[in-house]
Order: sequence, then structure tokens, then C-alpha cells
Amino acid sequence: MKTRFALCALLLCCAFLPLVADEHQHHHEMTAQELGAVSFPISCDAKVQPTFNHGVAWLHSFEYEQARQDFARVAVADTKCAMAHWGMAMSFYHQLWEHPSADAVKQASTLLAAAKKLKATPREQAYIAALANIFTSDDEKTFPDRVEKYSAAMDEVRKQNPDDHEAAIFYALSLLGRSDYKDPELKLQRQAVAILNEQLRAVPNHPGVTHYIIHATDNPQLAQEGLEAARAYAKIAPSSPHAVHMPSHIFARLGLWQESIQSNTHAIEIADEMSKENLDMGHHRVHSIDFLEYAYLQIGDDRKAKQQLDDVMKVEDSNMMPEFLDYLHARKMNLASTYALERRDWKQALALEPMANATPQGKALISWTHAVAAGHMKDAKTAKAAVDEFQGYMDKVKRGPKAFMVSYMEPRRDEALAWQRHAEGNDAEAVRLLRAVADKQDKVGKGETDLPAREMLAEILLDGGKSSEALVEYETSLKTDPNRLNGLYGAAQAAEAAGKAEKAKDYYAQIMKNCNGSDSERPEVMRAGKMLASLTK
Repeated sequence: MKTRFALCALLLCCAFLPLVADEHQHHHEMTAQELGAVSFPISCDAKVQPTFNHGVAWLHSFEYEQARQDFARVAVADTKCAMAHWGMAMSFYHQLWEHPSADAVKQASTLLAAAKKLKATPREQAYIAALANIFTSDDEKTFPDRVEKYSAAMDEVRKQNPDDHEAAIFYALSLLGRSDYKDPELKLQRQAVAILNEQLRAVPNHPGVTHYIIHATDNPQLAQEGLEAARAYAKIAPSSPHAVHMPSHIFARLGLWQESIQSNTHAIEIADEMSKENLDMGHHRVHSIDFLEYAYLQIGDDRKAKQQLDDVMKVEDSNMMPEFLDYLHARKMNLASTYALERRDWKQALALEPMANATPQGKALISWTHAVAAGHMKDAKTAKAAVDEFQGYMDKVKRGPKAFMVSYMEPRRDEALAWQRHAEGNDAEAVRLLRAVADKQDKVGKGETDLPAREMLAEILLDGGKSSEALVEYETSLKTDPNRLNGLYGAAQAAEAAGKAEKAKDYYAQIMKNCNGSDSERPEVMRAGKMLASLTK
């Protein structure tokens, strides 16, 4: 048995090593990259310690392919190194991105079984045993329980090893992995931030600390607390595309559009460079393009926003790893939806069609887009058809392996239904539905590149002639999603209609400040300039 596991693990190690002509030179270049300061002492041959630390640094920036290669090098250089197998197995646990696939569970469990057969310290054995909880099954229904067990085990590791920074940092990440991001009190996120802030004082250049602070504060309540970490992370790990992109999660929350543009433009440049090393960078590029399109739309630069949409549509399925294909299809539809809705091009939004190879939850986004557009056009028949279609996709998801996704679809179903009710003339029900979604978003936030429900609520109130009520909702929305172009413009319109010229002037002025230098031809921006001039006289 011991021989079989060792052989399987060795074969996996060899499979993970990149096929390059000069492996020694390639490894020298890799270790020269700036990924932050990581010190994870292990009992293996001292010669592999730098490579192991390098692999852990890649892990902390969610660069799993690169991490796996480093750990494979360690395993080949020291065939008795148990933690090398732990590292490779850890690279299959993308705890904030996705649940491990059946193939990932199979490979990781083989690696961990081999690790358990090798000599290791009690601390190392605890790391290996903790991770093993994740890979006991690929059953989606048991995944939350496995995550809880892993987190509890990592809590014990850090308690038994109080001087082990890695144990504390990985435990903080496990807390975020347990969160479903629906708790209005954000208990797990706040607990993680407290632990990470302690570590920040001890290991200020550790990539995982700032990275996980950003994830923990990626919501309206805590975003301001994450700004310092956001501005530090890319400097700590400038060789990681994900590290350079991640600050834009906070920049998008705080309406810092130019910083978001700079962050994602640089992230794409780094991803393009790394792709030359035969590393898969497709998902990094697509993720950054998503944020770029959104930021450009908020400064009224429709030309550059359209370029992002065109770029993502050119990405072929063959350019993505299989596990990211669903993500690619979803992002293509999302960017097309965002481009149409943010520019208030309702006809274009209605003309969008779901991709044939998309998941039901992905296709539902197009139905939601149709409902929003039809609601604005007061087309009740089309809006109802879109809502019915959305519900049909929800029912498919509920019966499938990703049933847990239904709870994430429900808010958008209610938004779609609200626009149907608005088209039918039932604004009271539309407002009720949107207010319920908006109240939750105020606490836990929306997707960084999504439309705020409260902004939709304000639109319906303004359309119904309730300008003062609309202004209150716009202003509340701008607190959680500041500097959104449509939010500022809607607030200015509502203020004008309510007879509050000075407030309208301030909002128009903010639009012009945000859009300065973008050479925008957006009707809202052009009118904002004219209205600001007339109100300033």
C-alpha cells in the first residue's frame, strides 16, 4: 500500500512539472519574482525550503497552477517531503472560488494519502489531517460540513502553534471559506479581519494577510477598512496577476474608478507576460476585463468599455482551462448585459441572447436583463415572459448538482419580478420587492460589477413622480455604491424635480469630475455639463 501511494504521488509530481527546455533556468526566473515574504518552516531537506516558501506564496495569491509546480519540484528534489504533497493537494482547494471537482478530489486525496505515509512533525501532520477533511468526498451536499471540519482543524493547528503565522493566516482564510456572504452582521468576515490585522503587525509583507483582508472587507460595511490593504497588496506581490487585480474589488466598492482602471490594466499586462511561460492566464484576463468595462462605464467612456466587451467576446473556449469555461460563458453574457443596461440601451438589452453552452444560472442572467429592459419600456408582456423564463432556469438549477446556487439567484428573480410589476403599473409591489433586496445589499453588498437594487428602486420612484422619495433612495444607494454614473445622474434629476437646485448642481459637478478626461459622448454626461453650467450662472 505504501509503495502504491508513493508511486502515484511521484507520477503526479512529474505530471505537474512544466515541460520546458531548461528547467533550472526557468526555476531561477520563477523564484526571482516578487510574491511577498513567506516563511513556512518544514522538516524536509533544507535545500527545498525556498522553493516551498515560494509555492506557499503562490497559494496565498490564488495562483494555483504555479504553486502546484513549485510543490512538485520540492517533491522530486526530496522524495520524503510530506509537505510537498500537502502543498500540491492544497492547490486543488480553491476555497473562495469553487467547490473541488471529482477529479480534484481524486488527485488531492491520493496526494494526501501519500503524505500521511511519510515522516512528518506533529505540526505538519496536523496540516495534512486538516486538509484531508476537504477531500473525503465530491458530494456537493456534504461540502459545507467538510469546510466546517477543515476550519475547525485549522483552528486547532493555530492554537497548538501560536507562533506559526501560516496557521493563523490559513485559519482566517478558512473563516471566509465558511461564509456564504449573506450574514448581515458579517461575523465571520469580522473575525477574519481581527486575526489578519494581528498578523499584519507581525508579518506586514505577507501576501496572504493583505489579500484576505481585501476579501473580508469586500462589502459596503467594511470596504473603507480594506483600502489600506488594497493599496498595499499589489506592491507586496507585483508578480501575481491576481494580486495586482484584487485591490480593484475595494476600489469598485468605493467608486475609485481610475485606481480600478490602473489596477486591472496592469493585471492584464502581467497575465499576458506570464502566458508566455505556458501558464494559463485566461481566467485572470477575463476577470480583470469585467472590472475594466464596469469602471469605464462609470466614467462615461463607452468606447473603452466597448473594447473590453469586444475583447472578452474574442476569447475562445480553447483559451480557457476546462474548470473556467462556465465562468467564461457567464462573464461574456454579463459584460454584454452590463454594457447595454448601464448605457440604458433597452433595445440592445432585449436583443441579447443566452449562450447555448452556458449553464442554466448563466442563461438566467439574460432573462433578468430582458425583464429590466422591458420594465423600463413598460412592456408588461415581455417582462412577464422574461420572469417566467428566469424561474424556469431556477427550477433547473434546483434539480441539478448546483442546487446551492438557487439562493444566489433569488434576489435577481425578485428584481426581475419588480420590473414586471412596474411595467404592469403596480409600483407599490415593485418598490416592496426592490426594497427587500436593497436592504440586504446595504449590509452584505452586491456583486462588484452589478447594478444596485436600491438604484433601481429610486428609478421607479422617480418615474412615478415621487422625486423627493427617489432622492432619498439615490442618496442611500450612493453611500453603498459611490460614484456610479447613473446613480449620480438620477440623484441630480431627482434633486432638480424636488426643487433642490444646489444638490442637483453638486451631483452634476461630481459627474463631470469623474468623467474628466474621458471624452465621453454619453447623453447623461453631456447634459450634466450643460446643467452644471446653467445652475452655476
